[in-house]
Amino acid sequence: MPVRDAADDDAAAASVDCRDGVVHPDGVEAVARALEGERVRWQLAVTAGEVGGFDWDLVSGRLEWDDQLHAIFGIPREEFAGTIEHFAAVLHPDDVGRVTEALRTAIAACAEYAAEYRVVRPDGTVRWVQARGKALRGPDGTAVRVLGAAYDTTDRRDADARISRVLETMSAAFFLLDDAWRFAYVNAEAEVLLARPRAELLGGVVWELFPDALGSAFEENYRGAVRSGEPRTFEAYYPAPLDRWYEVRAWPGTDGLSVYFSDCTERRRSQDEARRARDRAETERRAAEWARQRAEVGQARLRLLAEVGDDLASTLDTEDAVARLARHLVPSLASWCLITLSSDQRHLRDIASWHGDPASREKVARYARLRLNSLDPSSYLYRALRTGEVVAVPDATRAISEVLAVGEARSVLGELAPQNAYAIPLRARGRTVGAMTLFLDAGRRDLTSDDLAMLVQLADRAGLALDNARLYEEQRQMAESLQRALLSPPVQPDGLHVVVRYLPASKAAQVGGDWYDAFLQRDGSTVLAVGDVIGHDTQAAAAMSQVRTLLRGIGYTSGAAPATILRDLDEAMQGLRVDTMATAVVARLDPADASVTSGDAGARRLRWSSAGHLPLVVVAPDGIARALEVGRHELLLGVGLGTERAEHEVLLAPGSVLLLYTDGLVERRGEHLSHGVARLCEALTETLAGVSLDDEDGLGCGVDDLVGRMLDGHADDDVAVLAVHVRAHPGSQPTAA
Repeated sequence: MPVRDAADDDAAAASVDCRDGVVHPDGVEAVARALEGERVRWQLAVTAGEVGGFDWDLVSGRLEWDDQLHAIFGIPREEFAGTIEHFAAVLHPDDVGRVTEALRTAIAACAEYAAEYRVVRPDGTVRWVQARGKALRGPDGTAVRVLGAAYDTTDRRDADARISRVLETMSAAFFLLDDAWRFAYVNAEAEVLLARPRAELLGGVVWELFPDALGSAFEENYRGAVRSGEPRTFEAYYPAPLDRWYEVRAWPGTDGLSVYFSDCTERRRSQDEARRARDRAETERRAAEWARQRAEVGQARLRLLAEVGDDLASTLDTEDAVARLARHLVPSLASWCLITLSSDQRHLRDIASWHGDPASREKVARYARLRLNSLDPSSYLYRALRTGEVVAVPDATRAISEVLAVGEARSVLGELAPQNAYAIPLRARGRTVGAMTLFLDAGRRDLTSDDLAMLVQLADRAGLALDNARLYEEQRQMAESLQRALLSPPVQPDGLHVVVRYLPASKAAQVGGDWYDAFLQRDGSTVLAVGDVIGHDTQAAAAMSQVRTLLRGIGYTSGAAPATILRDLDEAMQGLRVDTMATAVVARLDPADASVTSGDAGARRLRWSSAGHLPLVVVAPDGIARALEVGRHELLLGVGLGTERAEHEVLLAPGSVLLLYTDGLVERRGEHLSHGVARLCEALTETLAGVSLDDEDGLGCGVDDLVGRMLDGHADDDVAVLAVHVRAHPGSQPTAA
């Protein structure tokens, strides 16, 4: 509604004819004409829409409503008394004081007036009304009239109430911050965790109500989420009076920042106590170890232990770190050294060699390449591996030559001519994983018992590091195998070619929550699904298996459309207490023989619905890839019961390719997901250019090439991809569901 500002009113007042400090009649008439013109302009503006207008003459006390406002209040014009008292009488009793105060303030300051209040209509119904207006000045500078407009906001209030009921049923605490960082909504659980009533929070600025959040992880992540447009998940501590740790998930959106959080204080305290106990135990162990080592060896030995420890801890390539042992041991403890690894005490390989004399290093390396194929199984090295004990070899050149086959290895050993040798096994958890052999040339001091004790300690550390690497790799392979076992092969319906790929995160030894699925419903429709359960652990894998199984069962037995499947899945997760959150997208392709208009012969109808998942991508027959954007973002699975899911539909022309994927394919640190989707479309267009999709392996090779381009050989997160080619010439009948 156009309203005159204070400058307009001052100009009108200034135009009044004042002589000798007295306002003359023609000046009063000028003000009256100006106010009347204001009222006419206001009336024309408010009648343009479903907005009612009011005009309150403060001098006469007469209150006038237009027809729209009479309709909103449910009071016929002939029954309205035309007074502010009649207006107050139809207000809800709880709102009278607030509205009266707002009017009084506006009139006193000749300022704008705004209020939202309830009206009790004559038939007893209650409606919400939003009103705005302005108090206009008279010749003496005081308000003489209030002009304004009002409209019915009941429907909006009802919609907000429905959303509020969903949020109130959530087990997690939730609040919404608007663009000015004010609390726009707070659910009951948030009141409990924030230890403040809702009335105190709503409308308040978060930084003023919780000043200790400034400069903390809360401010950093809240502002970071709004700035980047990407969600943030973090844990942070808020000091007294709350004195609690919170696990927080912050999602930016068009209506503000949505914040879900829970109290994790007890878990953090338990973790902190456990860590302190471990730290105390580790500190005591290190102190005892340090004291024992100081008693046994000198400072030089301690430096050696520290260097070896740094090597083993500073790289993920444990074998390379163990190989460096040879350089640490030479020349302080030996003239030259060989490091050997053993998988089963029969399959041996030397991974490192070193000599204190640079001129002899190539000779030692040649001996290392030759000796294992020449050593007799009764030799010192095999004995150390079998027994797990240190084996000393005095008169080493002669003794070792006796267990070496005649040939080049024996000749090279003669040139090196060691005086003594020691084979020290690398042990871990009751097994021997290798050995280090130290050779001492003639004239060199022999090793003492203290030297051997330290070498055994070094060997045990190296052996444990090697065994940890072996166990880690076995665990990683087991995790990947388990993940793949949970994902069944896709169906291959008539007229469609389905390709799936799953890649675990690089260097990860945990099962992830990404999944894909493709199966037939009873009517021959093909259901496609991709999802991502929050988390990367066995709990996430178990939740993923439950969610995927529920979706598959609901989709098959109900034969329902995608939006209904997601709605029923949400309800099943709630009822069966599958306590997790996940994104998912479910799509359905009608059977090849489903009715499609003649102009679209061979096209397949695609319907899909999303629960907070990334958009589908379609490659048209012309080879151009584009994302199927749907505008609004749907809530994740597991956020709230009763969420209605939107459903979308397109026709896929013969030759089209449909791509479903998880965020690991497009997500990059510091980049908005929309940029990742754009990169995906560009890469997909380039990847499929020139690929013959009619070949059996064409689509699979294209998908492999796409994944390679997007990940550049390194996956920070699990990746699930499902691609479907709509064949131009359908082949066999659908595979049984």
